[in-house]
Amino acid sequence: MSTELATPDLAGAADVIELASSVVGKGVRHLAANGGPDAQQVLAYDLAHAAAQVETARAMLDYGAKGDTEGRLACAFAADMVHDVITRIAGREAMWGIDVAPMKAAHPFLAKFRTPEFVASLAEQVGPLHLDDEMQMVADTFRSFAEKVIKPVAEHVHRHNDDVPEEIVQGLAEMGAFGLSVPAEYGGYSEGGDSEYIGMVVATEELSRGSLGIGGSLITRPEILTRALVKGGTEEQKLHWLPKLAVAEVMPAVAVTEPDYGSDVAKITVTATEAPGPDGEPGYVINGVKTWCTFGARADVLALLARTDPDRAKGSRGLSLFIVPKPRGEGHGFQFEQTATVDGTVGKMEGRAIDTIGYRGMHSYEVALDNWWVPADNLVGGPEGVGKGFYLQMAGFENGRLQTAARAVGVMQAAYEAALEYAHHRTVFGPALIDYQLTQVKLGRMAMLIQAGRQFSYSVARMMAKGEGTMEAAMVKAYVCKAAEWVTREAMQIHGGMGYAEEYTVSRLFVDARVLSIFEGADEILCLKVIARRLSEQPA
Repeated sequence: MSTELATPDLAGAADVIELASSVVGKGVRHLAANGGPDAQQVLAYDLAHAAAQVETARAMLDYGAKGDTEGRLACAFAADMVHDVITRIAGREAMWGIDVAPMKAAHPFLAKFRTPEFVASLAEQVGPLHLDDEMQMVADTFRSFAEKVIKPVAEHVHRHNDDVPEEIVQGLAEMGAFGLSVPAEYGGYSEGGDSEYIGMVVATEELSRGSLGIGGSLITRPEILTRALVKGGTEEQKLHWLPKLAVAEVMPAVAVTEPDYGSDVAKITVTATEAPGPDGEPGYVINGVKTWCTFGARADVLALLARTDPDRAKGSRGLSLFIVPKPRGEGHGFQFEQTATVDGTVGKMEGRAIDTIGYRGMHSYEVALDNWWVPADNLVGGPEGVGKGFYLQMAGFENGRLQTAARAVGVMQAAYEAALEYAHHRTVFGPALIDYQLTQVKLGRMAMLIQAGRQFSYSVARMMAKGEGTMEAAMVKAYVCKAAEWVTREAMQIHGGMGYAEEYTVSRLFVDARVLSIFEGADEILCLKVIARRLSEQPA
């Protein structure tokens, strides 16, 4: 058997991608004709992930044309994608509405680019980014901050379940990190276009490479509120809040999820009822419990979704979005009081931290509000914003999904680098770990998954800059976050017993990666309610 490695074949990669796309398309049409995602959940889930992998592979084709290493990564990922799609189909052809072995024509391509020798050759070939000068400067700036400021404290914060150090918040504010999506006319750095979205993706990846909990996730909080304000806030609200968000004078937390309603946002029950404030000014009192309110103690305001229409007991049209001011808190719990209304009612807000296995530093809180008063001016959109809260909130969440994919790429990159370094220095039965084929194949697959996730993130960023890409944002989030679980697991495995020790960074990366498929839209909900549904609604 020849050990000569196959040369990149981008035309062949394009052919197998189109073949996989056509097979997925047949499955989608079969799904649509047989009850849709709700009736066939397993099929819908598999189709959603298969479609996401196909689009990820497609995003690699342009990258693959930039050089030999890039071409080899693109071909390896295309082969990996086809193999995964085949395994989803095998034995379920009737469920997909297709013939047995529908991708047989792709086997010669797989025989070239799935060989252990070929994948192993990528072990140290993660590939260049090919960013333009401006975006490369963004990457270098945020990587430097992550290396110098975030990494030195990341392990301590994780092991002791501490708060995000204030110097990180202020340091990112000085760098303009919180103003990346704030339009320039409101004190931010956004000029619109590709650079806004790609810059956010690049910055998020580099910060997450330092730490998910105290780096990459920090800029998502103001990002979500910023998007909602830009989409539907009044001019007065934009002038008041956006400059403050851009410089971290105001740091927000997002209060949407409730104990009984997670991804099913349209059914939330926290209420906002009109009531005059302590000086008789118009406002609302908020009652109910929110949960998984990340950064809830330190935050200066909550971006809170509440039901303002009591006649709509359920449904998204009865929801409105509020900016709810609160004092700053520290640690794992807080209790605040206010004089809420003109009749002297005392408003209360109480929060308790929910301890988690990873993603530590920002802390997630359950927050109980009892007659907590907020001025009517803080209803996003003003009177015209009543009943539009769900749609404004979703505007923020769509970009949050893209950011979460970028966070996953950063975590994967950190895990890959840690595994590669350990493999070079750890010897087993004589040779270094890096000299073993199995280690090389694991690292080679990590390299291709990371670059594919990165390039798809860039592609989705360009779509979103045009006002498109809602489904693709869900796709990149769903696929890349699942990939991060595999990459961090295998990085831990390469470390052997030491991977399970807290003294090695890879153990933190592993538990951090696990949350990625849960927050910003649980994997199952994105696949069934967003990706599969939109695919099945597209014209045949």
